[in-house]
Amino acid sequence: MDRFSFLNAAHTEFFAELYDQYLENPDSIEPSWRSFFQGFDFGTATYNDESPAVQMATAVAEGQDCSVVSDKLQKEFNVLKLIDAYRTRGHLFTRTNPVRDRRTYTPTLDIENYGLSKADLTTIFDAAKAIKIVPCTLQEILGHLDKIYCQSIGVEYMYIRKPEVIQWIQDKIGYNDNIPKFSADEKKNILGKLNEAVSFENFLHTKYVGQKRFSLEGGESLIPGLDALIDAAAEKGVEQFVMGMAHRGRLNVLANIFGKNTQDIFSEFDGKDYDDDALFDGDVKYHLGLTSDRKTKTGKSININLAPNPSHLETVGAVIEGITRAKQDRYFPDDFSKVLPIALHGDAAVAGQGIVYEIVQMAQLDGYKTGGTIHIVINNQVGFTTNYLDARSSTYCTDVAKVTLSPVLHVNADDTEAVVHAMLFALDYRMQFGSDVFIDLLGYRKYGHNEGDEPRFTQPKLYKLLAKHKNPRDIYAEKLLADGIIDATYVKGLEEKYKAVLEENLEASRKKDLTIITPFMQNEWEGFYQADAAEMLRKVDTTFPKEGLTEIAKVITELPSDKKFISKIQKLINDRKTMFFESDKLDWAMAELLAYGSLLTEGYDVRISGQDVERGTFSHRHAVVKVEDSEEEVILLQQLKDQKGKFNIFNSLLSEYGVVGFDYGYALASPKTLTIWEAQFGDFSNGAQIMLDQYISAAEDKWNNQNGLVMLLPHGYEGQGAEHSSARMERYLQMCANENMYIADCTTPANFYHLLRRQMKTTFRKPLIVFTPKSLLRHPLVVSSVDEFATGTFQETIDDTTVDKKAVKTLVFCTGKFYYDLLAERETNGRTDVALVRIEQLFPLPIEQLKAIIASYPNADDYVWAQEEPRNMGAYSFMLMNFDLVKLRVASLKAYSAPAAGSYARSKKRHAAAIAMVFDKDLFN
Repeated sequence: MDRFSFLNAAHTEFFAELYDQYLENPDSIEPSWRSFFQGFDFGTATYNDESPAVQMATAVAEGQDCSVVSDKLQKEFNVLKLIDAYRTRGHLFTRTNPVRDRRTYTPTLDIENYGLSKADLTTIFDAAKAIKIVPCTLQEILGHLDKIYCQSIGVEYMYIRKPEVIQWIQDKIGYNDNIPKFSADEKKNILGKLNEAVSFENFLHTKYVGQKRFSLEGGESLIPGLDALIDAAAEKGVEQFVMGMAHRGRLNVLANIFGKNTQDIFSEFDGKDYDDDALFDGDVKYHLGLTSDRKTKTGKSININLAPNPSHLETVGAVIEGITRAKQDRYFPDDFSKVLPIALHGDAAVAGQGIVYEIVQMAQLDGYKTGGTIHIVINNQVGFTTNYLDARSSTYCTDVAKVTLSPVLHVNADDTEAVVHAMLFALDYRMQFGSDVFIDLLGYRKYGHNEGDEPRFTQPKLYKLLAKHKNPRDIYAEKLLADGIIDATYVKGLEEKYKAVLEENLEASRKKDLTIITPFMQNEWEGFYQADAAEMLRKVDTTFPKEGLTEIAKVITELPSDKKFISKIQKLINDRKTMFFESDKLDWAMAELLAYGSLLTEGYDVRISGQDVERGTFSHRHAVVKVEDSEEEVILLQQLKDQKGKFNIFNSLLSEYGVVGFDYGYALASPKTLTIWEAQFGDFSNGAQIMLDQYISAAEDKWNNQNGLVMLLPHGYEGQGAEHSSARMERYLQMCANENMYIADCTTPANFYHLLRRQMKTTFRKPLIVFTPKSLLRHPLVVSSVDEFATGTFQETIDDTTVDKKAVKTLVFCTGKFYYDLLAERETNGRTDVALVRIEQLFPLPIEQLKAIIASYPNADDYVWAQEEPRNMGAYSFMLMNFDLVKLRVASLKAYSAPAAGSYARSKKRHAAAIAMVFDKDLFN
């Protein structure tokens, strides 16, 4: 029995009414009818002016044989299913791999899998309207689908949840059947850039045999792709371009996209020393960055930046996002599209490095979004020696894109026009929707991981094939020759002209004795100068008028009267008013807020990010307070009178590596912003260890880049166990050398206030690591007067002013919270022969101040370094190396593998033993 026979008993008007009811409320109609209408609506709503239900009803009413109508209708559905299959799975059957056969997937796109047969190939189907063409034969529909979805570009996008975005993509790739249409001049320009890419690598391969260069060979089409992308971006109003990439292809990009003088590149290959004035040690050539201004073919100017990066893969991705956001905030706060970030990845790295996921998760967050990043994967299909089948579990290396529902274009790197086409699509998408888009550039790696490797050790079959494979330039030249666009001598002429320039530059470079490294992004750093140790230790005026502090205090101690807040917030703000205007005892949080307020008044911006920073992990900051009923945010620091700077504070995603990298990048591009990252607990910073090792501690020495990022690391032994006691002070101190950063562990609110202000008031920038307190946030002795804020300065050391120096026999040096523990013990025991000296700045160590302090105690003969950390941790090893003024004995816990005991009782006992050692030199733990 015909399963559609029930239609014969229905009237056209009935169909229309029932369909209208279905559209209004699908659940209100009988399930079989609902299923029927759902089937009709599948894929047809976008291409038919008349609803399928009405068409069907009309056909029945006109007396057509229902079985014929239903068969025709079923075939239409089957074609729609086939179209949908191409949209969702067509990328699995593309011609995007230039050197390997694709893995097989089932079901295939064969029409038999969708209820169709060869007999249907000549049948005209209305379903063709779904791909924006007139009704035509199934054969013609298949031709269109194959061109759009299964040629040199495979597109993944059907997982996107916004219909308007899907429609935009379908319209975009449907135009010209997703096949580029370039003019003859455009094709010649593409060939010219492709020749530069190929000729550059060939030249280096012959002149510097066996030297590492991480060549682009196998992915040279990246160069014309980037060239077209930058020019098109400038035409669309982009004014700045920030790019990060790993080693592979970097030298080619520097030379042929960023315009770096190849004389400098050749000098780097020749291994020459740096200019005599260089205050840095430099880095290998394929880690260096560059900033330049580029003119487009139409005369528009665009500032382009390639960030320097270490060997640690994908690390720079977070940095460029921070650079981009800083530029957007500074120059284009109302139009983020003006600054375009481009992240270049390797296929193994984008799939295997967790930081990529962290960066992707930032993409739409208020504190970290950059208006969309274009991600380009230079897909060599191998990671060092690891085949792609061993490099990931996902189908594609780009599957992380699906986290943020970003479209992915898989492109055959041998089809240069398709690469350029994909780049332009990605640009249009980013500019249209302000979100991320990925390009998976499938190519190969002509040599091993570097040019000295033997790739046949691990991929003999592939490299036998690659030995015969033509490069993209020659492939494209043959196409243009066949099309009559160029003649047989055209490419040779291009190559000879380009190589002549390289030869000339090589000869010129070898007449130079030294290498000159151009600093990255120096236009942002005008007026700032590098500092040596003496400059870092020079006193800086950080005073701020008391009247100004009073005005700031009035604002930050008064909640809006027309809004209701929970009682604890109201009390906290009232307490702040009391401490400033009545008791004159300001705590840590008040000091911090006054530091920010004073800087904002002077025209500096302040940006703080990290996990739970708005309130503060220990509920001390409350820079953002919430209205009780609506959760409306109130930020009092944004309401200062005559405020010149901007204050921004953001709770971050649960990330350390990515967020520290982002904030480092932000500080790199905005030296007049106090940029702060706060760890939830100090030891959480070890999740960002690569950023600490490769950027924060070493970037000035490697790349001549200053950076003023502040890291606040809660530190202190309060019996919270191994994970939340130590910020691993020893690790930071071990990295200190050559005046690379500041390390501080303050004990008073006023000193912390002046430390933060000093960070902005200098004419140079250094990273600042601050070990901040936990229990001291509310300690009754940890307070400062308003006058100490108004007239004081940062004190690298704080001498003991409460003792008779002539009576002192034991001189104790300590830092941070342990000072207050020792102070309490001294008072309990009535020891007047012990002085407690606080070293507030551990690096650079204030040696001259310490000499003066030691000399002021004429009768001291017992010198102690006291710390609450185990002996193999904390600052003790640093003191052994750097504090040689007197012979120190150590008072601390013995060495342990974990920073602290898990048992509170055991921790308390060990802590007491370390304190006892300070006052009894015969004790030794």
